[in-house]
Amino acid sequence: MKSTDFIKGPVWKCILAQSVPMMIAQLVHLLYNVVDRIYIGHMEGTGAMALTGVGLTFPVATLIMAFAALFGMGGVPLFSIARGSGNDEEAKKIMGNSFFLLLVSSSALMVIFYIFRGPVLFAFGASPESFIYADEYLRIYLAGAVFSAVATGMNGYINAQGFPRVGMLSVIIGAAVNIALDPLFIFGFGMGIGGAALATVISQALSALWVLAFLFGRRSFIHLERRYMKPEKRIFLDILRLGTSNFVMQGTTFLVQIACNSTLQQYGGDMYVGIMTVTNSVRDIFMLPVSGITSGAGPVLSYNYGAKRYDRVRAGIRFNTFIGLGYTVIAWMAVLIFPGFWFGIFSDDPSLATEGIGLLRTYFFGFAFMAFQFAGQSAFQALGDAKHAIIFSLLRKVVIVIPLTFLLPALGLGAGGVFMAEPISNIAGGSACYITMMLTAYRRMKRTS
Repeated sequence: MKSTDFIKGPVWKCILAQSVPMMIAQLVHLLYNVVDRIYIGHMEGTGAMALTGVGLTFPVATLIMAFAALFGMGGVPLFSIARGSGNDEEAKKIMGNSFFLLLVSSSALMVIFYIFRGPVLFAFGASPESFIYADEYLRIYLAGAVFSAVATGMNGYINAQGFPRVGMLSVIIGAAVNIALDPLFIFGFGMGIGGAALATVISQALSALWVLAFLFGRRSFIHLERRYMKPEKRIFLDILRLGTSNFVMQGTTFLVQIACNSTLQQYGGDMYVGIMTVTNSVRDIFMLPVSGITSGAGPVLSYNYGAKRYDRVRAGIRFNTFIGLGYTVIAWMAVLIFPGFWFGIFSDDPSLATEGIGLLRTYFFGFAFMAFQFAGQSAFQALGDAKHAIIFSLLRKVVIVIPLTFLLPALGLGAGGVFMAEPISNIAGGSACYITMMLTAYRRMKRTS
């Protein structure tokens, strides 16, 4: 796809041209973690406890991705708007500054978490038994923090230039290696949970190298150049302003994961932390298509917004809404009708399944409302409306999920109350986000088109 194609042809075709390769890429990227969990969950004798240990490391991985979203994906809409207005020099500065910030932040996180990983894991809800597995996984996983941040944060600049297939390949290459190495390291070399972490680090390194090779190479329209990596206060503040919404979305997930794991440890113990690990894994699978559609739409919406083609922006928002809602309804039904199948992918432990299947149904109740959250949030972000993007990121998780995670179990609902907080937030937060977007950004573009 050429750089001018975002303003030609039906908007839905532009979005799908971007989204389908991105969905494939995200599907393969999901395999980084999901395949690890599948193999770990089926380790003979220790699978359930090892799966709990991996679940305890989720907040660390999430925080690394939060900074990748802040400094990487946070700059992509600004990059697309600059390109749409014909200012390639500004686009180069944005991308260069973004890369520099990714390197600094991920390196700092790697060192901090490695030094304090013991206290951190116990604060996240580890027991003496599960800590052994969590610590072994995390020590190795942190070695790939920089690779993970660069691969995720900079891949958006490939997609934003109209090369979604290249962006897809950057993920596929690494994930294919991860899938191949997982069984070899875990079972063949007898490395167990540490083998899963090592396979992930190697695969992330390959993805990062592919991304950088393309952005430094001749095929990209906007090249990554060393002279533009010098940090500039103005650009840093612009990336920070818009990227904060991405950071809040991921960062609040970090806080939710800590709240859930610590509360579940208090009211149910390691088994319920393991059930939440499986539940989060199933959710990751079903969130992928709707996330891919809205992520693919972002560069298209931003580009047309920069080109003042507001009619096309509004058409893109409508498309995101309808296709997202249709998909999430189908996904919701699939979990409600066949919960045992999805749960069994990650664990064959009968005790986990007995307690977990009902909790999985509870967690997914109201899943369709996530389509409204994604459509509204992505629209605010693509149009550079950082204020509303941040507000609704905070509303759903910090204002609704986290308080309910502590409150509902204390009211007598026990560990099950933790799983009830998610559907309540989906319905309330998703509705509020979408309605506000339609009454503000969408209506404003209608008046000016």
